[in-house]
Formats: sequence, C-alpha cells, structure tokens
Amino acid sequence: MYPHEPLARHTTYRIGGPARFFVRVDTLSALEQLIAACAAQGVPWTVLGRGSNVLVADRGYDGVVINLGRDFRRHRLVEESNTIVAGAGCSLSVVVQEAFRRSLAGMEFAVGTPGSLGGALRMNAGTATDWIGQRVASVTVLEPDGTLVRRRGDEVEWGYRHTSFAPDEVILECELSVKPADPFFIRGKMEALVRRRKGSQPLGARCCGSVFKNPEGKSAAQLIEACGLKGTVAGDAQISPVHANFIVNRGKATARDVSDLMVLIQTKVRETYGIELQPEVRFLGFS
Repeated sequence: MYPHEPLARHTTYRIGGPARFFVRVDTLSALEQLIAACAAQGVPWTVLGRGSNVLVADRGYDGVVINLGRDFRRHRLVEESNTIVAGAGCSLSVVVQEAFRRSLAGMEFAVGTPGSLGGALRMNAGTATDWIGQRVASVTVLEPDGTLVRRRGDEVEWGYRHTSFAPDEVILECELSVKPADPFFIRGKMEALVRRRKGSQPLGARCCGSVFKNPEGKSAAQLIEACGLKGTVAGDAQISPVHANFIVNRGKATARDVSDLMVLIQTKVRETYGIELQPEVRFLGFS
C-alpha cells in the first residue's frame, strides 16, 4: 500500500496527481477485503490497469486506486476448447504474443495496443472491424456485494467503446476464443497493422490513445483536422501533428493542458459541424 502515490507514474500520459492510496492486490481474497474496507469507511475506489486510456486530474484522486497483481496476471491455454484464459491484470500485448507463439488466430487486431486485458474488456477495445468482445467466451467479475459472477460472452452488451459492465464491478478473468491458423498468415496481419499504426499514429509519444469516439459514419480525427486544429498547443500538451485525435504530452503537460485542448476541439467541431464529440478517454479525479 502506497499513500499519496503520484498517479503520473502509472499512466501512459505520465500526468496526474496523487491517489490517497495506491494498492496492488495479488489475490482475490485481498481484493475482496480491500473493497469491503473501502465500503465500510465510505472511501471511493477504482481499478487502474496500465493507465493507457485515462487522464488523471492534477490534484489527483481522493480515494483508493487498486492495481491487480500476481494472481490476476496469469494466463493459460485450454487446448480442448481453443481458449486462452487470462486474468484482467494481464498485459494485452502478452495475450496477443501468446496467441501468436502458439499459432492461434483471433487476437491480431490488438497488436501494439497498450493497456491491460481488463481495461480492454471494459471499453471493448478494437478496430472498426474487430474488437475484443467478439473473442470473449466468458468473463468473470466481482460484484460490489462480493459475489463472483461468470457470464457468457453473449450475456454482455458489446458496443463501440461501450460495454454493459457496471462501474462498481471488477473484471477478474476471461476466456478468449482463438483458433489454429497458419503462423505466416497471423504474422502478416500483425505486421500490416503495425506498419499502418506506425504511419498514422504518434507511437512512442506520451498519450492515452484516441481521445474522442468516432461519431457514427464519421472520423473524429478528420473532423478535428478539418477545423485546422492539428498541431495546436496548450501548455506542454499538443494535438498531434501525426493524428489529430491524439493529444500528446510533450514533456511537462498537465491534465489542465489536455482538458483545455479537449474543450477547444469539442467547441470547434460543434460550431463547424454541429457534432458533439464524446470523449473516449476516462477521467479520474475530476469533479
């Protein structure tokens, strides 16, 4: 348990003030006890994976930030059913590489996608044509009252950057359906995706990924670029010159810098096109 832990250390933005407590839990029992203690004391809590889709307020978060450790970072292959069983704390990239190593297709779409498996499940991460919800055979969650619930994949609502998981239930584990395939086919798909992303996204920059959801039938990046905002700066944050739907931290950006650019983008797109862009990034610690 780490009191007053700077959350900038735990987000891909490298932005954010301290949490009241930052706690890594290694077992289900420890997780259950911690959530029960928070409930008893009236202390807010949240689960944070690898911090790849979150903007933490400069003042931090006045609650407990939970990180899923050891037991939640394990994965295994069930050959009989061609499924990968993985904990929510697993890195998504680890799951992708495990599938590739075993010549199993189905996870190529997630190559190069940062973050934890739990975070990917909660936001239904993916591309325009492939997303993780399509691969989920089952998912196990911990409900606020301490009940463990296992749901079939088709019992979860999977939408564009949206799922039916409740905010106060913790995703613990899932089964991902994969299938044997030619390893050269899998490698080819993965390499093509990586090349495309290298050419169109600011890979390696301090950012959270796409900031806004794409409106139906439109591209948020194209709308932002058409408003002439590509490259715009606020403090040490910048609308990426590479991809207009990315806001990057050039070194010392604050959450205020990023949020100022987000408000500017929303205002300009609304005034120009009458479209209200919806954030994809998750906010933590903002009132």
